[in-house]
Amino acid sequence: MREQTMTKLCIIDDIKSVVDMISRKPRWLDHQIEVAGTALDGEEGVRMVKERKPDIVLTDIRMPKMDGLAMTQAILESAPSTKIVILSAYTDFSYTRQAIRLGAFDFVKKPFSIDEIVSVVLKAKAASDIERQEQSKRNELEQDMRKSLPVLQQEYLSFLVKHPVSTEAAALQWGRLDIPLEPKHFQLFIVELDHFMDKYRSQPAREVELIRFSLRNILEETIFMFSKGVVFSEAINRFVCLINGSDHSLAEQVSEACRQNIFQFTRSTVSIGLGQGAKTIEELPVAYDQASSALAYHFYTDGNGINSYIRLSHTEPRHVLPNYSAATEQEFLFALRSGNTDKCRLILEQIFNELLQCDPLPEPRYIQSLCFEMVTKMCRTMLELFPLERVNQLEEKWHAVSDVEHSSFQTMKETVKDICLDACSWIERERSDEPTKLIYEAKDYIGANLHLNLSLEHCSRQFNISPGYFSNLFKKVIGISFQQFLIHQRMEKAKEMLIGGYQVQEIAQALGYEHRRYFSEIFKKHTNMTPSEFKLYSTGKIEPPVDLA
Repeated sequence: MREQTMTKLCIIDDIKSVVDMISRKPRWLDHQIEVAGTALDGEEGVRMVKERKPDIVLTDIRMPKMDGLAMTQAILESAPSTKIVILSAYTDFSYTRQAIRLGAFDFVKKPFSIDEIVSVVLKAKAASDIERQEQSKRNELEQDMRKSLPVLQQEYLSFLVKHPVSTEAAALQWGRLDIPLEPKHFQLFIVELDHFMDKYRSQPAREVELIRFSLRNILEETIFMFSKGVVFSEAINRFVCLINGSDHSLAEQVSEACRQNIFQFTRSTVSIGLGQGAKTIEELPVAYDQASSALAYHFYTDGNGINSYIRLSHTEPRHVLPNYSAATEQEFLFALRSGNTDKCRLILEQIFNELLQCDPLPEPRYIQSLCFEMVTKMCRTMLELFPLERVNQLEEKWHAVSDVEHSSFQTMKETVKDICLDACSWIERERSDEPTKLIYEAKDYIGANLHLNLSLEHCSRQFNISPGYFSNLFKKVIGISFQQFLIHQRMEKAKEMLIGGYQVQEIAQALGYEHRRYFSEIFKKHTNMTPSEFKLYSTGKIEPPVDLA
């Protein structure tokens, strides 16, 4: 239980007998009150109050050298929390009211009884105790605030970099929280520890906290070598660094020093994204978003580097994003259905290599969406050939990568290729039975003899089976009907020949069509373009239709 504090009482009156009676007769100690001093005139009373610092002063209104009014004013100027009780006769009531206006706590009219004196002093003590408790609470709150100031600073800065706040409103709180930065001219960069969860997932929580503490320490010490700065945690593996400065090259210099020092002292690598800078507090969210965008481009490098938003935004695009066309998709899915591993691998490499040749590189989310789309279409194609439970294995392989935060370009690329190669291997194994082998032989025969009149009956005779059985088996193995496959093969060959400079009549004859007009109709139905239009499109002289096959 907290020990009760004694309340100090001083008594001032020019009549000594009154002073003695008030100071000695009541049992003040029973009320946790001690008489700290007495005086017989105003000047002596003021000196005593300044020396003893009482909680309560009991004083006459009329005294020699300095009256109660002047004394009340002098005491309250130096100790405003002192409770002053005025002793006054009825004729002095106008002075008493003036003393109350000056700040006196209460008054007692003469003549008075000891009970009245005790009552008013206890009333003053209660008020003094309440004020003391409130002051104690304020002191505790101030101490708690000083202790929690770093946390409050971090929370406020985390808010400022994500939510626009007017500079005037923010500057007020900025000063209250004693943030050690000028509230203008900022450079902001985000530091993220590479592969944090892979490295520290199995570590005890205390070890992880020590690692994060050391990283923050290195960042703070490095920054302080160059400029004023604040480092605050945003996630378990990410810190936001805010420094004063108008020169973006300073941020590049500081962030590079941070990267090098972290590697030197911890052997860990970090990725850093730099924003464009902010002139005011109000612009901080823009700088933060820019730094986040720049950080995202470590998708291509797998970390250990610095990307600046300024450099990314100032790069002139020299290539448009590659057109992952319907024709490329169809070619890829046909190769997949055929289990043609080499063809699938070649198309995927072409797609990903064209992406890497873009300048600037595509936004990471574009690549992620593209990979997701490719995996989805591969799985949908495999559902035509295999049961759902088996195809789910391919989807699970993708989710194992896509659900992980900050998967790199290389990881996603390799995962898409692995899924494709797995699918091709399934189809290769399915070919091992005799009927499947026969259909793939028929497929090769069709590709080599597109100039013949290739009917279903013609092909079934070549392999000594009935047309009906051949038709059903062909669709089961290849995934589309014999007629659809034949037309597709002829149209793909026609495209090659058109690009090679052959005339339409020559192509029609080479592909077994007696009439040029009929060939042109089939070609347009398949590609949504006439042969002549396709030839112009292939040279880049016209735009392709939206649904080009």
